[in-house]
Amino acid sequence: MCDVWNSQQYYFTTTHCLSYKLRLILFNSDFESLRSVWSLFLLFFLDWVWDEHCKSSGAFLSKDSRKVSFHSDYSCGTAAIRGRKELSEGQHYWEVKMTSPVYGTDMMVGIGTSEVNLDKFKYSFGSLLGHDEDSWGLSYTGLLQHKGDKVKFSPRFGQGSVIGVHLDTWHGTLSFYQNRQFIGVAATNLQNKKFYPMVCSTAAKSSMKVIRACYTPTSLQYLCSARLRQTLPCCPDVVGALELPPGLRTFLQTQLFWIFSVNSRTGSSEFSDGVTCSRRRGDGKDLVMVEATAGLTRFSCWICLLHT
Repeated sequence: MCDVWNSQQYYFTTTHCLSYKLRLILFNSDFESLRSVWSLFLLFFLDWVWDEHCKSSGAFLSKDSRKVSFHSDYSCGTAAIRGRKELSEGQHYWEVKMTSPVYGTDMMVGIGTSEVNLDKFKYSFGSLLGHDEDSWGLSYTGLLQHKGDKVKFSPRFGQGSVIGVHLDTWHGTLSFYQNRQFIGVAATNLQNKKFYPMVCSTAAKSSMKVIRACYTPTSLQYLCSARLRQTLPCCPDVVGALELPPGLRTFLQTQLFWIFSVNSRTGSSEFSDGVTCSRRRGDGKDLVMVEATAGLTRFSCWICLLHT
């Protein structure tokens, strides 16, 4: 509860700071103030960016470390980079957009521990992510790799594709999305481990950009939101369809928007909270919706009590 309450405090505090900075720009038209506000926006909407200190020599950063370009002239091997933040607890969701033509031996999105050697294939062309036991990687060819074993996992993806990654440290699962459509669970039993977001490429003049990087604690609020998304996998506006307090609705749409904006296939267990729910034919789905909505409402009441 403390983690969730702190996240709400951070949201309102950051929003206030942004509003104040915007007023400064309107009255002063100061370029440095503009840069400061842009940095605050990035801090607010991106939980992490790429790490300029943990990358191959063939990787170059731009766009406030959101965009990574590989092999600016020609390619002689495999370049890789990892995110700044260590992902050790809670729920993490991020999206990587392919901003260049996608081709070559491999271009991959995935995760790995601090033990992964980003220069392993510096002078050779290979599928870096997932070649060992410390990493998992999804290739643009649709192959998922771990411990050097490759299996067909998804359709191929190319320029403009958005690859989403959900690391659930509570249930120990790693899941992938393509263009915000759920692909599947790629790995399980990942509890009590620490990972970093990673990407790699062998293609010359290739690039990728992180466009979302979200974090939320594994709280009652998250579990109820995930259950609602699971119950209504194709609903375009789950939050809008429910009768929720306006403040709670705004918070969900801004802080947990990624849960409701991605779609899971009917029957998938991506957003399962691990609790078996007995459903009767006809009214089972309604029962789950009532329980999940009630849980969110109880959470809202607790927040109000804390605030008073």
